[in-house]
Amino acid sequence: MTEKLNSFKKGKSLTIFITGGSSGIGYEAVLNLISLGHKIILPCKNISRANEVLINIFNQLPIKLSKKGEISTPIMDLSDLKSIDSLCSELKKKRLKIDVLILNAGLQYTGSKTPRISKQGIELTFAVNHLSHFYLTTKILSLMDRSKDPKIIITSSEVHNPDSAGGKVGAKASLGNLKGLESGLGFEMVDGNKFNADKAYKDSKLCNILFAKKLSTYLMSKKLSMPVIAWAPGLVISRNSGGFFRYSRKYNQLGQILFAFLARDILRITISNKKAGLILSDLACISKYKKSGFNYYSNKIISSGKFIFEKSDISKDAQREDLSDHLWDLSNFLIDKIIK
Repeated sequence: MTEKLNSFKKGKSLTIFITGGSSGIGYEAVLNLISLGHKIILPCKNISRANEVLINIFNQLPIKLSKKGEISTPIMDLSDLKSIDSLCSELKKKRLKIDVLILNAGLQYTGSKTPRISKQGIELTFAVNHLSHFYLTTKILSLMDRSKDPKIIITSSEVHNPDSAGGKVGAKASLGNLKGLESGLGFEMVDGNKFNADKAYKDSKLCNILFAKKLSTYLMSKKLSMPVIAWAPGLVISRNSGGFFRYSRKYNQLGQILFAFLARDILRITISNKKAGLILSDLACISKYKKSGFNYYSNKIISSGKFIFEKSDISKDAQREDLSDHLWDLSNFLIDKIIK
């Protein structure tokens, strides 16, 4: 389904493909980007969700906006590799040009004692947060070759780093030697251990950065000048039932409410979806973020209610080239077993 938000456009209009754009940070970024006159491709899981998102966007855009972009909401289930394959095939037939690829979707269901499984039999956090984005990128790169100014942005998190404030709480991110991933379909955790929902999320954010680094190296080896940006928005807690923690609330609603009140309203260590969405739209559009190669940025808290968004260091594990190489190879191998 495609709808045009009519009006004239000033400046360069980009075609931006974004996952996780139907809620939270991604949704706010989409509102900003359309307002700036950019064309958005926002895949949704089903037609019902696509229609809901379009209605919400039309209702929230300023009525007197003098320049608006265009949005399409094709159907793609990010938890299903074959669904990704189907949409990418359609996009290639249309010979579209993608200027910016934003891999923003993220799943967390902390509190669950048992793993949820994707349609291909893969633990859902790893499937959605890493493997599907890995596959989507490989399928869509040929469309980005058509752009004169391509860019890839990956939403990660500071919890990938065991030395960060969030990374120190609970189980710490660690992929070990990827024994779980090496075993093929059916693993509960990438490191081969028993399922831990909190650690699964942190591990997936570490995978995001390892993938971003290896992707940048791969692109440079192909003489493709393309910025690859990984970023951490900080702790984002919305005031409604949507947003990032919507799945985790199902397992511990009271605990989530109390945590949100303490972090957001008392300590003031959180950022809103709207502010984080503005950062994401800036990453897509502003010239200061056009530097080729891999870069990691983090929205760091400097005092209660105050943040600074700056280039940051990644964890020791995220710096390991052997780990990024192994993750890349095993991800390719697992996908090849599934997509035949």
